Amino acid sequence: MVTGSVASSLQGEPRSTHDIDLVVAIERTDAKKLVEAFPSPGFYLDEKSIMDAIRRQGMFNLIDVNSGDKVDFWMLTNDPFDQSRFARRYTEEVSGMRIAVSSPEDTILAKLRWAKLSGGSEKQFTDALRVYEVQFTKLDMDYLHRWAKKLDVASMFQTLQGEAEVI
Repeated sequence: MVTGSVASSLQGEPRSTHDIDLVVAIERTDAKKLVEAFPSPGFYLDEKSIMDAIRRQGMFNLIDVNSGDKVDFWMLTNDPFDQSRFARRYTEEVSGMRIAVSSPEDTILAKLRWAKLSGGSEKQFTDALRVYEVQFTKLDMDYLHRWAKKLDVASMFQTLQGEAEVI
């Protein structure tokens, strides 16, 4: 599932980013297949890093050696928000490819959570704000309020609502 700045660019205001964030549900048996799908020397993908990420429910990277482009693979965890946003993903066509994308509500909430964890990142907050503004008429406000409280970002969400310029 596509998350992060790519998701917020699809749902809000496009901006450049240095990586692609994906939430994935993969098993240990998938690690070797993934490494084989992105062979060296064109790509850097370490099987041990994949196995560690699966074990720790963490993340690993894929790097295109020629372009420097990076994909951050975040393992789907048992965290209730992680499970909820993965269940709520939708499919969108981008450049002729069908991709799973985080819902706009979950993109907003994840961006606010990252803003809080990073000490108030303006970039993360602005991404959330732009998704809110563009998607406003389609948003599930009950879901947003409920999860903002659970994720301890309710005050940031209130600030976002106060700053939003919606039509």
